[in-house]
Amino acid sequence: QVRLVESGGGLVQAGGSLRLSCAASGRTFSNYAMGWFRQAPGKEREFVAGISWGSAIINYTDSVKGRFTISRDNAQNTVTVYLQMESLQPADTAVYSCAADRTFSLSRVAREYDYWGQGTQVTVSS
Repeated sequence: QVRLVESGGGLVQAGGSLRLSCAASGRTFSNYAMGWFRQAPGKEREFVAGISWGSAIINYTDSVKGRFTISRDNAQNTVTVYLQMESLQPADTAVYSCAADRTFSLSRVAREYDYWGQGTQVTVSS
């Protein structure tokens, strides 16, 4: 059974930090590219960060560069992907979801990802 389970969301004041985790199991996710996406109320889902299977390639959307860091731990049965978020701003408020892409390319396009988690809410107060 494929499972992607996010955790670490919550309410934080502007300027604060959060660390999101995504535990992926049920496939050999160590061979998958992994991404974080977010969706704010009334807005389309957007790419936040992505990391290739071996961590050699990392991409960020421009608005989070220098503030967010994506990383991954390819353990044998469960791959964990992290999103360290610093200097959070109210504009970062959204539901954050992790996703897995079985291809070798690191895509910024949501429809190219094969598996998704349920998401975790991040709320940044001003």
